[in-house]
Amino acid sequence: MTEVTTVKQRFGIIGASPLLDRALEVALRVAPTDLTVLVTGESGVGKEFFPQVIHAYSSRKHNKYIAVNCAAIPEGTIDSELFGHEKGAFTGAVEARKGYFEEADGGTIFLDEVAELPHSTQARLLRVLQTGEFIRVGSSKVQKTNVRVVAATNVNLPEAISAGRFREDLYYRLATVPIMVPALRERPEDIPLLFRKFAADVAVQYRMPAVTLDDAARDMLKSYYWRGNIRQLKNVAEQISAIEQVRVITPEILAKYLPPQEGTSTMAAAGAPRMEGDTMSTERELLYKVLFDMRADINDLKRMMAELLRNGSAPAAEPTRDIRGLLPTSTQGRYVPAVQTPGAYGQPAGPNFGEPAGSAFGPITPGGETPAPVYAESEEVTDEPPHEKTKADMQREQIIRALKRNNGRRREAAAELFMSERTLYRKIKELGIEDV
Repeated sequence: MTEVTTVKQRFGIIGASPLLDRALEVALRVAPTDLTVLVTGESGVGKEFFPQVIHAYSSRKHNKYIAVNCAAIPEGTIDSELFGHEKGAFTGAVEARKGYFEEADGGTIFLDEVAELPHSTQARLLRVLQTGEFIRVGSSKVQKTNVRVVAATNVNLPEAISAGRFREDLYYRLATVPIMVPALRERPEDIPLLFRKFAADVAVQYRMPAVTLDDAARDMLKSYYWRGNIRQLKNVAEQISAIEQVRVITPEILAKYLPPQEGTSTMAAAGAPRMEGDTMSTERELLYKVLFDMRADINDLKRMMAELLRNGSAPAAEPTRDIRGLLPTSTQGRYVPAVQTPGAYGQPAGPNFGEPAGSAFGPITPGGETPAPVYAESEEVTDEPPHEKTKADMQREQIIRALKRNNGRRREAAAELFMSERTLYRKIKELGIEDV
């Protein structure tokens, strides 16, 4: 049995993900030292276990371990809580009081949500980390403490530093040894194990049969985004155990307990890649979809042209395709060639996607006649260079096609475009799209 496995059994940590094992290995390696550790990760991933592991496997394990939630202490009293105060230091200070750093002398102090500390407290904490010295509120006497500090946060500290909310020198003092706890979606192989554990706990506590997942529901759980990580998974397992009468859970039942992620429906959120709800990501994903559709059309054209050139005639099984939607159009009177099947009737393909060689105005008909030129909205021919489509034009076309395919039903069109219905309404208004 490895040391990591022993730690998991001792602290009730469930999972076999390599990312989780790596984080635990780092905690075990750094535990015998007095180096400051910074544990980072999203909310709900279980960061609170790592300072306990570090303390339990350190030389300080027989001394105090104090966990402090920095976000839960008011800004006006945080200095007093951490460093203590003297009698009369402020209103209500009727007697002197030790702070956490004084109480935990010789042990370990865990500062959870350390990014929420005010700037004045950050300066005091930096002094403790550098020199081991602190001063009680209302006192001028410098005191010493020998405390091992482990901090944790779900905030991106480099971004907080850039925004001026966190001291850069304090960040480097805290992050002597960084430990990154993986999000639940980064360890999908552990999700069924955790669900089974939470469901079994509920069954034992309330004396009921434990719920189980069928294969499809298990896959659905593994592909869900889990914004709330392990905390959210536990809530879902407890809700299903308490509410559902059936004990074998199917995807239809599970979908009722999985809130839709931003920009997708419930089922799509559980079975499709997550799309961010912000405008930049929505536009980027829509642009990718347009490009993929265009690539598929171009591949179809290449295949058709190869068959036509090889056989010398159009395949009887395939009807004539209209590809005018792929060619540039204009509302300013520019000429647009009439397009039929590329290279039809054995003619070699010209430079303009299906325009036979030698024809300046369109494909040559079977009788050898050249049809009259076709113009877009005007008979005036200009030498204006082709108009390149903007991203807004491509978005507009994609939205219109989705609305037409869904007979104007915006909810279905939004799901097809991987965006929320609210975002689709906003895009329709911004792009000036009328009812389809």
